[in-house]
Formats: sequence, structure tokens, C-alpha cells
Amino acid sequence: MEFAENLRTLRKERHFSQEELAELLDVSRQAVSKWEQGSGYPETEKLVALSRVLDCSLDDLMGTGFAGRREPSRAAGTILITSPHENKVISCSNVSASGKMAGGKDAPHYVLFSVDREDHPYWGRANTFLGWYADEASIAAEVEAIRQALVKGTASYTLQYSVKTESRWMRRRIIR
Repeated sequence: MEFAENLRTLRKERHFSQEELAELLDVSRQAVSKWEQGSGYPETEKLVALSRVLDCSLDDLMGTGFAGRREPSRAAGTILITSPHENKVISCSNVSASGKMAGGKDAPHYVLFSVDREDHPYWGRANTFLGWYADEASIAAEVEAIRQALVKGTASYTLQYSVKTESRWMRRRIIR
């Protein structure tokens, strides 16, 4: 049961909802709920991803070293993110990556959003578009760089891995 309790504690310390954590891990919210209830365990690759997202060791997750000794990943608060291809500057406390989108070889396959910290009572959490990404590695690198900047308390960050796109014939394509 230690894993379930540690996961729940770490997730809450990092101010992630079950849904947010599920999105980052590409699993359902119900899967995260089962893990926290102790009625199921993630696959090994998801455990590794959990340790990265929650900024903890596998020992912390599994119960062999948990002592709550690390600062929460999002304790730094907010960061100003500059999106050079979209000409935007957005203040946010969290980002969210889309799942893979269909498209041809010249189309962007991922989107990055800033996520408002608070839910609106009627409309839920607001997402603001930040940028387009060609592949999963690029968006993963961007999310990790933003997470590191938040952990360090950096005041601003400029997107490094986003791609410039154009809309042509009702389709979006990457400008190379």
C-alpha cells in the first residue's frame, strides 16, 4: 500500500489533479485513481515517467526512501513563456501537451498549451495555445525544460522546440 499512499501524497504536493497527471502519462484518470487506491500498479515505463513528472526517485514512489524531502516541482509559482512563432507572452503555472494529432509528414503533430491554475466555476480550466511541435521528442523536451525553469524559479522562458507553421488549404503545415 505504500506505493499508493506515496503516489497520492507526491501528486498532491506537486499540485497535480489526477486528470493532469493522467494526461502527462498518457493514461486515463481512472488508471491514476486505481494506482492511488492500491488496486493496480503502473507498468515499469509508467513508473519511470511518474518519477520524472513528480520529480522524485523510484525509491520515493515505491516506499523505500520516501521522506518528503524534495520541494514540489511547481512551488516556484508562475513563469512568463514567450512563444516566438506565435508572437505571444503568456503567464502560466503549468503546461499541457496534446496527444498525437493526425496529419501528413509536413504537419505538426503536437500542441502545447498553458493551463490556468484555477478552475472557473462554469467553464473549467482555461487552456491557452502556446505552440506547434513536429514530434513527440520535441514537445517532451520543451515540457521538461519548462518544468526545470519552474523548479528553479526562473522568471521567464522562451520556447525552444516549437516550429513555425502556416495554414494552407484548411491544413496546417510546418515551414522548413
